Amino acid sequence: MTVNIPIGLLFSVSGTDKRIGIDALDGALMALEEVNADPSFDFQLKPVIRDPGDSLSLFHKFAEEMMGELGCRQVIGTVTSSSRKEVIPVVEKHDALLWYCCPYEGFESCENVIYIGSTPSLHMVPLFEHVIPRFGANAYIAGSNYIWGWETSRVARELITACNGSVIGDRFIPLGSEDIEHLIEEIEAKRPDFVLNNLIGNSSYAFFDAYHKLGQRKSAFLPENTPIVSCNIAECEIDSIGVQALTGHLTTAVYFENQSNAENKEMIGAVRARYGQNRRCSNYLVSNYTAIKMLAAAIRDTGSDKIADVRPNLLARHFQTPLGPLKIDNLTNHAALRPGVGRFDGENGFEIVAAADELVAADPYFVDFDALDFARAISANGASKVQHLKVVK
Repeated sequence: MTVNIPIGLLFSVSGTDKRIGIDALDGALMALEEVNADPSFDFQLKPVIRDPGDSLSLFHKFAEEMMGELGCRQVIGTVTSSSRKEVIPVVEKHDALLWYCCPYEGFESCENVIYIGSTPSLHMVPLFEHVIPRFGANAYIAGSNYIWGWETSRVARELITACNGSVIGDRFIPLGSEDIEHLIEEIEAKRPDFVLNNLIGNSSYAFFDAYHKLGQRKSAFLPENTPIVSCNIAECEIDSIGVQALTGHLTTAVYFENQSNAENKEMIGAVRARYGQNRRCSNYLVSNYTAIKMLAAAIRDTGSDKIADVRPNLLARHFQTPLGPLKIDNLTNHAALRPGVGRFDGENGFEIVAAADELVAADPYFVDFDALDFARAISANGASKVQHLKVVK
């Protein structure tokens, strides 16, 4: 008799982060259906789907329901750090495992979380390595007023200061707010070398639109002169931002649709066969797709979905995935990945303008990082590759 294993899928497909949530859920569901159709797996993954929207209390409630009542030992989901932190006490209580597949601000490590998303060592560091030598080290920072905005701004300030730059504006607005004209006015007045965008959802989309209009009025703010740079913009948000407003600006990610590895090309074909030829693939879709595939492989290897069996199996292996090669660190539970920087070039998506040659270990607490070495490397050679972080062979 086939064993049914319940898997929690906890994503906001409504509310501020719905575009990311929809993409993440679609990736997870596609992988889940592929696993269930594969006769090499002697079990069926049964999705338990919940949409908390923008309600943090619902994240906690639904997580408790999944793990306490419905028997989910594995939950894939959450996007914002606020929602993740609502769920972590629940997975710890039930000794379950949360798979978190989004870029985040770091400074966290939990035995009950597998972190497939990048930390600042894998997004902000390579982004600044590319941006500062080309545009300068004086930044304006705009962020959403919550954990991601606060902590990403703090790390950015330390890196910029180490490079003898300055943060000439550091402003936060409420989650979901589109009241951003005062930010645009301040940027116009202060003339930074680049703008670091730590906004999310509709706030970010409104900001790109207003900044594009500023560039049309004053050429100094065109992206080739003063770009918006981001650590969290992805292909699933292109239509919401608008092609014209996004063209020329930079983002960093551990996945771009245009990367050439065979696993990515195969997955893109499957995505378009399922969702249509115009469907874009983002880090959010691909990371959650990858998480399900990794989990299924560990369950097949061990014959169990218990964390005590799954986690050691994950830590013991290297994976070849659509993201590229991937390895989970046995101390931090964070994935070693290959970070890159992309410039949006219009309908063709993000052109990869810089990328690590090898798998790079995550460093969520910046234990192996020296900001002064980072600054010296930029000053010496305008580094465009991740050279100072630990490479995983």
